[in-house]
Amino acid sequence: MSNTYFRFKQFTIHQDRCAMKVSTDACIAGAWTNVPAGARRILDIGAGTGLLSLMLAQKHRDIVIDAIELDEHAVVQATENVAASPWAESLNVIHADASGFRPEEPYDFIISNPPFFNNSLLGHRVERNLARHTQSLSYVVLFDILSNNLSDRGEASILLPFAEHELWENLLKENGWSITRKLIVHPTAEKSPNRIVSICSNQIGLGCYEEQLYIRAADGSYTQGFTDLMKPYYLDK
Repeated sequence: MSNTYFRFKQFTIHQDRCAMKVSTDACIAGAWTNVPAGARRILDIGAGTGLLSLMLAQKHRDIVIDAIELDEHAVVQATENVAASPWAESLNVIHADASGFRPEEPYDFIISNPPFFNNSLLGHRVERNLARHTQSLSYVVLFDILSNNLSDRGEASILLPFAEHELWENLLKENGWSITRKLIVHPTAEKSPNRIVSICSNQIGLGCYEEQLYIRAADGSYTQGFTDLMKPYYLDK
């Protein structure tokens, strides 16, 4: 049985009521993503435990984050995790369907670890299927949410599997968007990449800067790059 909580340096994530637990992939996305200077209003789509919101709040103390989540059990858990953190006054957990969400004013930045899989076998747990499979949030719907909620020249950070990211990138190009940065994540130095975190812009024709991250070296130890990235968050780094 996985732990019911995950303790970071400045906050703790309790996760016993959430379908999706703390993952290395999500931690990488939260640690690598930086909110642009001048951005003040942030939206976290599919907040789950509140992990990504709390990671951003730790390094950007002057922002306000709305964390939207559909699953009511996850909403309760995220609300408790946020309330116990040092940034409770800056984070708002919202129980709503992101596809119909319309704020009073647009957001400067959006972050999301959306459902990954398009055509894979569903499991027995409904909550976990909704969190992992695009039956609950397709890439087209996700793009519409970004389009409807981002300010002019706004940006979004999206975490996806390497293979699935091609579908996402094509969708952005078809709609006149650009990807300005990519973090290409490899499980080990010998293995092909399996995840991409990308920074997406609603501006057309922008160049893209790519970075590579290898989580583990050939001997199984964490690489220096991974250790440096996670040092502000992981207790043992």
